[in-house]
Amino acid sequence: MPELPEVQTIVDDLNKKILGRKINGVWFDAPKIIKEPRGRGLEKQIKGLKITTVKRRGKNILIYLSRDFLLLIHQKMTGHLLVGKWQIANRKPIPSISGPIKEKVNDYIHIIFYLDNGWMLGLSDLRKFAKVLFGQKEKIEKMPDLAKLGVEPLDKNFTFFKFRNLIHAETRKIKQVLIDQEVIAGIGNIYSDEILWRAKIHPFKPANKLNEAELKKIYAATREILKKAIKLRGTSISDFRDTSGKEGAYATVRYAYQREDEPCPRCKTPIRRIKLGGRSAHYCPKCQKL
Repeated sequence: MPELPEVQTIVDDLNKKILGRKINGVWFDAPKIIKEPRGRGLEKQIKGLKITTVKRRGKNILIYLSRDFLLLIHQKMTGHLLVGKWQIANRKPIPSISGPIKEKVNDYIHIIFYLDNGWMLGLSDLRKFAKVLFGQKEKIEKMPDLAKLGVEPLDKNFTFFKFRNLIHAETRKIKQVLIDQEVIAGIGNIYSDEILWRAKIHPFKPANKLNEAELKKIYAATREILKKAIKLRGTSISDFRDTSGKEGAYATVRYAYQREDEPCPRCKTPIRRIKLGGRSAHYCPKCQKL
């Protein structure tokens, strides 16, 4: 699932490519992806609205529109947002995306927003798990998808003092806390592993047992890793691609995530993988002792 750096990459792309464009129409063939409004409501209400800005909240992409409307898109596990020209093939609109991803995404385009410059914003999703919400801004912002989210880890107001208070209130393992979207928004399996490796903290260590020095290391590592991943335009080990269908580069420099049995970049001890509930955690048994 795309995490904060991947979603921020998409948002940055959209602000460059579709800002100021008017939506001329919508095509879709998977109504279950559209959670709000049901039926043909999206198609009827969004036509003619202008894209004013695009923001990120947690793992959600927020496309703000004229007349105080808001389009929320969550890509979930296998969703891709693509921007480009469109064409008709076998009576189905597809984006003119080139490269190795072309065949993969073209087969799974399920929603297209037609723009007034002849381009399109398309949502490709193999599993159809993605979510789309549309309505008045005030209504969408009050929905649990946004209202229940925790703090933004890169917010300038998210100080170490606030971070320390959040973590010390938790008895769960630190990995569980970092990926809880109601505590800190945007971090998932990839970057929790990377952050804890950088901070030399075992993923199973109880959050409330971390001392001041350890907390400072996690706080600093969080900001360092997320900023680095944004600069490298995300991680594409699995499904993530940007709005042009290109891979992110963070996978080439990652420290621990899905590096099982590979040497730790610090001490050369083989990276291990352990189970935490239904998820995996990757760590160095020498650098990250419990």
